[in-house]
Amino acid sequence: MAKVLFVEYPKCSTCKKAKAWLDAHGVSYTDRHIVEDNPTTEELAAWHAKSGLALRRFFNTSGMLYRERNVKSLLDAGMTDEDAYALLAENGMLVKRPIVVGDGFVLVGFKESEWEQALL
Repeated sequence: MAKVLFVEYPKCSTCKKAKAWLDAHGVSYTDRHIVEDNPTTEELAAWHAKSGLALRRFFNTSGMLYRERNVKSLLDAGMTDEDAYALLAENGMLVKRPIVVGDGFVLVGFKESEWEQALL
């Protein structure tokens, strides 16, 4: 399998679990710190298209910033995809993590069954 991009926040417990899973399964990856190297609007748009997921799945709904900025009501009010990408690109802490970007797929969050299907 080709190397994947692993976008994470190193202090996040789910990211640590996901990284351990990748290591245990011999999946090679390039590591990227989501706050120091925040995804761009272009990357987010491409990842969203490739993922097949609802755009809401890219938001870190349990994060403080999500609640402070009242993002749920912005999304509920009909925020455009372009505005959502721009908002996500402002701060990596708004983005759900980890994200794995591979050839033809994007995984958001850590669900072992999804990861096994895509990566093994």
